[in-house]
Amino acid sequence: MDLFDLKIWMLFGSALLSSTLLPGGSEAALIYLLTLAEHSPLWLILVATIGNTLGGMSSWVIGFIIAKYFPVRRFSEPKQQKALMQIQRWGSPVLLLSWLPIIGDPLCLMAGWLKIRWLPALIYIFIGKMLRYAVVVWLFYRF
Repeated sequence: MDLFDLKIWMLFGSALLSSTLLPGGSEAALIYLLTLAEHSPLWLILVATIGNTLGGMSSWVIGFIIAKYFPVRRFSEPKQQKALMQIQRWGSPVLLLSWLPIIGDPLCLMAGWLKIRWLPALIYIFIGKMLRYAVVVWLFYRF
């Protein structure tokens, strides 16, 4: 568990960027580090999860800031109304899906915009992202 290992910081950075609208490829970085077998898989899962969670929370913060200038209003489009109502209905547990490509980043942004409390948001984002990386590691050792 070397905190000064550049590979670990690269995994962290890749995971952080992967959880924003920027491209990252954190799964590929994780698999690469697994092939090197220099670090515990649990340590790699933790590093990637923390980076990815911070990226998700940065989207939450952006949404929270946007809400100050553009308060939540009812949308005229039925699809938009339905999506907004679903996120409001499910609340922070919907952030378990924040790991999903394409919809994960907007979910975190919407959670901040809807002012879903930060601590439950953080917990659910962390759990969802950790489960994704755990599955990647499990698949790596399975196949």
